[in-house]
Amino acid sequence: MSNTMDINIDHVTRVEGHGNIVLNVKNGNIEKLEWQISEAPRFFEAMLHDRNYDELRSITSRICGICSIGHSLASLKATEDALDVTVSEQTEFLRRLAINGENMQSHILHIGYLALPDLFGVGSVFPLIQSKHKDAVKKIIHLHRLSNELSDLICGRTTHPIRLIVGGFSAVPTARQLSDLKKRLEKDLAVANEVAKTIYGVIGGFPTFTRETEFIALSSKKEYALYDGVITSTDTGKYPDYKNYQNIMKEYFVPYSTALHAKHARESYMVGALARFNINSKQLHENAQEVANLFSLKAVNYNPFMNTIAQMVEFVHNIEDSIKIVDQLLDNGIKDEKPQEITLKAGRGVGIVEVPRGILVHDYSLNDKGKCEKANCIIPTNQNHANIQKDMESFVPQIIDKPQKEIELSLEMLVRAYDPCISCSTHYLDVTFI
Repeated sequence: MSNTMDINIDHVTRVEGHGNIVLNVKNGNIEKLEWQISEAPRFFEAMLHDRNYDELRSITSRICGICSIGHSLASLKATEDALDVTVSEQTEFLRRLAINGENMQSHILHIGYLALPDLFGVGSVFPLIQSKHKDAVKKIIHLHRLSNELSDLICGRTTHPIRLIVGGFSAVPTARQLSDLKKRLEKDLAVANEVAKTIYGVIGGFPTFTRETEFIALSSKKEYALYDGVITSTDTGKYPDYKNYQNIMKEYFVPYSTALHAKHARESYMVGALARFNINSKQLHENAQEVANLFSLKAVNYNPFMNTIAQMVEFVHNIEDSIKIVDQLLDNGIKDEKPQEITLKAGRGVGIVEVPRGILVHDYSLNDKGKCEKANCIIPTNQNHANIQKDMESFVPQIIDKPQKEIELSLEMLVRAYDPCISCSTHYLDVTFI
């Protein structure tokens, strides 16, 4: 390797949104190393100002085309919290199904189309279609379709759901539809295990890099927490007072990013599938635990590249969990429920859920007319940006003697491991007035 190099990756491919990697080395010394976010902010919190309580979910689902169900659920939970609305058991079950569906479709998209090409040493999924790995790609497409159709059934459509409303659902699936879904889930559990074994065969393509960091996720005594739970840190424990989330997720600006960074007990922390696994792995369903054992994935794991494996573990868990929820719904009998009648009042509500990339917060203040006066959204990827930066600062000295192209690929793989949703995370614009 040369003692001097300039790496400017503009933009990292196979991630959502635009992020740049800049590395300048002179005489063997790292002079500049930055994970830059260059996208323009979209000001969704400002769009919510003076909007009616029943419009907030529809608007915020547009924050993300991948996590629109998760944004919808966080929005509904915040709105219902502000208005003291309690939802039925059936609504909670259906919402848990919805969040499983979104987790599955996002995870398999990342695993199959964005991360797997790196492990097979190709630039995209397309060469895999024309190779001996065609069958594996077909299985991934099959699982992606299953995930999308689960989301369609519960939410009305996969992207920007239409059935999720304050207090309940505008329409619910029939018992026959849920029974058919259960049969598909049971059958495709085997397909998911086959995909896991395919990934296990090429797991050596991941770097063996580790850096100790803090992990934050929801946790629950009842289940592997996705829809509900208590904010939990591997460093400092549980925080039952969810409305004081800003004491945990401390956001701050950096000059080279239009997205906020965040920290808590250390300079950075990680959220997402690996964080959830590290905090909740004991509550995985049996088959998912077997997949974790296949990869020797145990808590607490500090290799960020293993986030992709944690996603595979969660995908299997989501299938098993969905089967369990469908059984509960069918045992109870599907009811054509009317959402609770809304009484307008002033109040503040906070909704927190886990979406594919980590813990998501929506915080609304409503006036007595039911209009939003203030909103704050904390996005998972903006919580991960600082951790990506710190990982790079630790990772580069370990690989600096490698060829430049290999360093570039390794840094891109590190970013892709986080499965960032960059557009969602842009919240800040630095304007200099002259």
